[in-house]
Amino acid sequence: MAQRGGALLRGGHGTARTTFLELFLDLAFVFAFTRVSVRFIDEVEHGLTVLGFLETLILFLALWHVWTLINWVTSRYEPNALTIQLVVVGTMFGSLVMAVAVPRGFEERALPFVVAYLVTVIARPLIIAAVLGRHPRRTVPWRLAAWATLSGAFWLAGALGPAGLRFGLWALAISIDLTGYLLGWPVPGLGRAPVSAWRIAGEHIAERYQQIFLIALGETILVIGIKYSGEGFGQLAAAAFTVAFLTTALLWRIYFHRAGHLLVEALRLARSPGRLGASASTTHLVMVLGVLLTGVGYELVIVKPFDRVEPAWLVFIVGGPALFLLGRARFEYEIFARVSRARVLMMLALLGSAPLLLLGTPMLALSVVAAGLAVVAVVDGLRARDQPMEPSASPLDRPEPGDANFPT
Repeated sequence: MAQRGGALLRGGHGTARTTFLELFLDLAFVFAFTRVSVRFIDEVEHGLTVLGFLETLILFLALWHVWTLINWVTSRYEPNALTIQLVVVGTMFGSLVMAVAVPRGFEERALPFVVAYLVTVIARPLIIAAVLGRHPRRTVPWRLAAWATLSGAFWLAGALGPAGLRFGLWALAISIDLTGYLLGWPVPGLGRAPVSAWRIAGEHIAERYQQIFLIALGETILVIGIKYSGEGFGQLAAAAFTVAFLTTALLWRIYFHRAGHLLVEALRLARSPGRLGASASTTHLVMVLGVLLTGVGYELVIVKPFDRVEPAWLVFIVGGPALFLLGRARFEYEIFARVSRARVLMMLALLGSAPLLLLGTPMLALSVVAAGLAVVAVVDGLRARDQPMEPSASPLDRPEPGDANFPT
């Protein structure tokens, strides 16, 4: 039984590259990200509030948690094994149901969202634990299932209870889920299993992070194209369409400059790929959220490029790119152990310009953002000119004390 379970784990003979099934899974998240944007836009149209923003953020974090865990699974276990393929397909279906529910996820579609989420995060580890049998690593999925069940009580209470309690219960539930991930899902008698100590295919997890970032960029392209095609190709909308596209191109350029290109190599060669991969997960969460908020800003600008800018709009037009730059500065540290001053200074400059941008138009605000990102890209290019690609020098490329003690 233990030998059969061991066959489920990745070995040295399998490919470390992303499988076509995983790319198929990503199609559900392309759709999911569009639904998150739709909910943000709906919140803006009805008067954006802090509560409304945080509700949408919780729904996004639940989707992100599902995506993160399934990619750690396919980096840890053999993705071509039938059991893992079934788990991936089941995760895709659950994610699709969650995505459909997102626009009204805190309203009448709360229960379908929660049921799909809980089936995904609880059934997956239980199935893997059953197949692992008596293998020593079987306790890891049991820990994950235990924490998912704990948070599930609050997810269900929020979905079935009074609507006024839903935000508080779901905020607690997602906090439990994310805390479990960060702490390694500690369970009395079983210990903990931090992902930083997992034996994974580093090259695989790196590719998955790059791909989810490209999916987020792709969602902004969908926003630009769909919104502009519905605006009658007017000259004013055309200007906003052009600047929005250039902004997306700059986001791509800034992400992949040096550090983005080296992520795969850094994780492939890392002595402790789990530790670097766990840190990169949080970093990519920040960058992807920043890109999604930026895409919402595109839609606002294309619809009303030269109207008076609303304060809530700057949360997306300026706040989205600023959040991306924050994550990208952290990403630079993870790969090269240095602080990206250009990105930090530009983030502060964009945030500092927000009060002045309130006096202008949405088009002006987006143009300032594009100009700021262009400055970062130019500085990157000048610094790298005629310089060879430097190797990764990640400060996270070393095992944590005690990592060897975890049979993970």
